[in-house]
Amino acid sequence: MNTVRTLIACSLAGLSFSSHSSEPVRLLSLDWTSQQVLTKVLGDLLSQKGVPIEYVDANARAQWYKLSHDEADVQVEVWEGSMASKFYQLIDKGNIVDGGTHTATTREDWWYPDYVEQSCPGLPDWNALKSCHEQFAEGGKLGLYYTGPWEKPDAARIRALGLKFDVVTLKDGAEINAKIDEYIAAKKPLLIFNWSPNWVEAKYPGKFVEFPKYDEQCEQKASWGVNPNFKWDCGNPTGGWLKIAISNKLNQKSQCATDIINSFKLDNGQIALAAMLVDYQKMSVDDAAKSWLEQNQGQVDKWLTHNSCS
Repeated sequence: MNTVRTLIACSLAGLSFSSHSSEPVRLLSLDWTSQQVLTKVLGDLLSQKGVPIEYVDANARAQWYKLSHDEADVQVEVWEGSMASKFYQLIDKGNIVDGGTHTATTREDWWYPDYVEQSCPGLPDWNALKSCHEQFAEGGKLGLYYTGPWEKPDAARIRALGLKFDVVTLKDGAEINAKIDEYIAAKKPLLIFNWSPNWVEAKYPGKFVEFPKYDEQCEQKASWGVNPNFKWDCGNPTGGWLKIAISNKLNQKSQCATDIINSFKLDNGQIALAAMLVDYQKMSVDDAAKSWLEQNQGQVDKWLTHNSCS
């Protein structure tokens, strides 16, 4: 009998048991380049540890529903400037979980190429836009500000600060990049949504418009700020956080996946590289993810070495 037990024990010791559910970890691939590349990178890391994965294509607006309704498990780039309100709302409800904060700091706001200062003196101070909106009107009465399909209070800010501008929403990050390339090549006046870290800052000299400094009271109390009648008389946060959002079921699917994701902390250069490989070097997302991993090979062990992944 002891011999049988010994043989069974030896046989079990030689087996490798999976710590993962058979249900795949679903990674959200959204509508801007760095997020798409880093989602592929994270998917590759999880696959190296045998975690079954699935990519879910969506836009930024749909991410919250999918994370809350078991249609997605991971969103690798949650930006404070455009997503903090919804992120914290769903955290408080217990619908999603904070997957950790990247070391990168962020900024998202109105941006212009440096040459615009010649036709709109006084920039980057936002007050300059009061007297030079016609430079951005493109044939109409109101200046045009181009943005993406993300949750931003631009219309509320324009009203609160008394600016004569209209908001034009572009489809995605690719359209924003194309608009920047087109207008700068022609030296046309341009005000457009931009963010940091991003490849644009490495290629084109430009600045963010300096609106009144952000404060939480700006979005909560009309009495705060330069206009006592309206909220959002301020800019977006500077030095903002960049987080990972995960579903509240991810841990049940794979503790290994949860630990890898919690350790996947990136700096500004790593985020910018992910965008640059596609938007500037014109790689495919898949090739960019491979190149990114090769250039960050020294950190892979740190991301993958967890007891839960043994």
